[in-house]
Amino acid sequence: MKSNEDLLVVAHVVPEHDEAGRRGVLFWRDQQGEWRCSNGDPGKVALGMHLDRYAKRIDQYELQETIATRADDYLPLLEGLAPLVRSCRNLLETLEEARKALPEERPLIDHRDRAYDLSRQAELLYEDAKNSMDVAIIRRADEQANSTHQMTVAAHRLNMLAAMFFPFATLGAIFGTTLTDNWSWSHSVLPFVLFLIAGLLIGVVLAGIIAKPASKP
Repeated sequence: MKSNEDLLVVAHVVPEHDEAGRRGVLFWRDQQGEWRCSNGDPGKVALGMHLDRYAKRIDQYELQETIATRADDYLPLLEGLAPLVRSCRNLLETLEEARKALPEERPLIDHRDRAYDLSRQAELLYEDAKNSMDVAIIRRADEQANSTHQMTVAAHRLNMLAAMFFPFATLGAIFGTTLTDNWSWSHSVLPFVLFLIAGLLIGVVLAGIIAKPASKP
């Protein structure tokens, strides 16, 4: 806001990760060209120090993005970057309006140019983190799909083994009881051979039924 030769710049304090609201900071240039700041920073370097805080926070997020490997690592990073990107963009627009209001104030041009660099850096970092999180999610989904496939194959093999040996267990339970002790053929080898053949045939039939693909609904 400009009135005569007075200029008031309203900006946001660097947003914290878990901060719901936004805190403002005021920079005022009086008619004599002196700058003042509402947070107590020295007037001449207040805007530069404000931009330094944004640069420092972006560097912190860049470090986090470098060491992040899982989707759980990228989620808090994106939550912190989203408000930072908006604040950097708003700061750039505000400094651009201030530069137009006081075109002869050379430091405002430098601050505007630096705000542009910070805004672009924050946006690129946000996009990189978002893309990396998408890749991590896809990779995790692929790992889960492979694990599910392995479990399905193991369960199928177990079902096939159960189908093959279930008839043997059933026939063994029936003909292994004392019910057949007094049968005339119970002491011959032939019943045992028939037992194996019958169990094998029944097992093959059951395995074929299990292996048959289910019909589509």
